[in-house]
Amino acid sequence: MSTIPALNGQVIGQAHYATRALLERATEPLGVTFHQVLALNVLAQGPVEAAHLTHRVTTTLKVDDSAVHKVVDQLVDAGLAQVDGAADGSLVSLTDTGRATQRGVAAAVADLTARLYADLPADEAATAARVLTVVTHRANAELAAIPA
Repeated sequence: MSTIPALNGQVIGQAHYATRALLERATEPLGVTFHQVLALNVLAQGPVEAAHLTHRVTTTLKVDDSAVHKVVDQLVDAGLAQVDGAADGSLVSLTDTGRATQRGVAAAVADLTARLYADLPADEAATAARVLTVVTHRANAELAAIPA
């Protein structure tokens, strides 16, 4: 019988990286990277202002604005997204091809989620979600307090 480790950043990180590796393998045939997947998921909700998209992805991935601009450029170049309007008030939206690709991503995520979480008791999964949400909020608060 294996010993269950204490909940800490290492355990959380190992779960994140293992899951991310599976997601990257599942979405590779769709021709999108992990960062692009996150942007596609934001855009799946409908057209968004470029600044909002940038904010959502930078706060999720903890990357700078230029990394998100690169992702948007990649999505546009691949025909998955389009940018309408002036640079300071532009809207970013999915193309038909982008919507189809995002549906493929959603299917891959649903399949992966079903395999990884299928037999976890609902109460334990809910507890884990609450704990990880608290840890995320605390970490984000500490990051916000660090001078740029």
